[in-house]
Amino acid sequence: MEQNPKTELNEITISPSQYPKVKVDVLQMEQELSFRKLVESSECPEQLKYDFNKNGELKHLDTNEPFVFNYYKNAHESNHKRYQVLGHLITQYVYELLERVCKLQKVHIPTDATEDEPRSFFFISEKALTNSSSLIVLLQDRGVFRAGQWGLKTIIHEGLDHGTQIPFIKTALQCYGGVIVLNPNDNFIDLKMEDEWLSLSTKEESSTVNSSWWIPKRCSSSSEEHTIYIWDNFISKSAAKNVAFIAHGYGGLVFINLLIQRTWEVMNKVYSVALIDSMHHTLHQVKNNPQVQEWIQKHCREWVTNSKPLDRPTGSLVKVDCPTVSAGTEKYSLAPSSTLQAIFKYLKSTLKAKNTVTLSRSPIVTRSSKNKKRGNTC
Repeated sequence: MEQNPKTELNEITISPSQYPKVKVDVLQMEQELSFRKLVESSECPEQLKYDFNKNGELKHLDTNEPFVFNYYKNAHESNHKRYQVLGHLITQYVYELLERVCKLQKVHIPTDATEDEPRSFFFISEKALTNSSSLIVLLQDRGVFRAGQWGLKTIIHEGLDHGTQIPFIKTALQCYGGVIVLNPNDNFIDLKMEDEWLSLSTKEESSTVNSSWWIPKRCSSSSEEHTIYIWDNFISKSAAKNVAFIAHGYGGLVFINLLIQRTWEVMNKVYSVALIDSMHHTLHQVKNNPQVQEWIQKHCREWVTNSKPLDRPTGSLVKVDCPTVSAGTEKYSLAPSSTLQAIFKYLKSTLKAKNTVTLSRSPIVTRSSKNKKRGNTC
């Protein structure tokens, strides 16, 4: 997306209708980018006769019905295998959307990996590291889903707009300039499954877990390690003066871990953190560090699933934690999409407040101060 570097943040007004929708971009690229093409290239096109419609919803091609798990009668293993294949294909499709619709670049890590070494990766927008304005970092919950997804089940049952991070990415690019999409759940390579992903002919006994088939990816063997590596090698070295995190579920715990491990760097570079149903535990993670506790209270806000309307205070029994407000939904899976508008409104206001404080602290340049710099004392 083409950026306008002259646009000031306080000039940006965002209404719900302006938030980018996945379906528009998917329709524009329908001829060259299709989920159905991925399914047909697998070995199970008949068992998975599904595609995303113009609204980004996964529907059966013949019946237009939502996805049904029990395709085979009384065969849980086969149905589970079919579901795994579907999940793998959706993951590949979302990757393509990130690269071809959102124009993000895939970056493999670690950067010093050998050619045959298992590697993880994440996604980053063009010039995100050299743009001196703002950078948004997306950190998802833990699970089988990968970069660009808030939840695989949510994509399957609620659609791309609710289950993927694409609306967040498009909004971040439109309003802030740079975005990094972490991939914290891509921790291992499964040698056995590599040859079986696109086939439904696997025998049931092949589902037996054998840890010898799993190889950890260096610098990404856990969500925490993945995030710290990208912080050390990319985010901390970026030109961005204003970094914000949006973290869902376990991603909140991972961010607080990053804050503990790289305290001064994070406190100096990150201006705001939006947490969604976070699994962090301030008292347990931070312990007796009043400076970090104060920073969390000041720079973090959490949206929690609640029956109250969006953004209404919910209260917190933990005084050292951050303020909490309602996510506007009681469904955990829908919390990210429900809070999108509120989160970007919050990030905008906190950045404006930060810039106001920065300007107020800047020394006032007078004629005498200019003369002193020139060496004049008169």
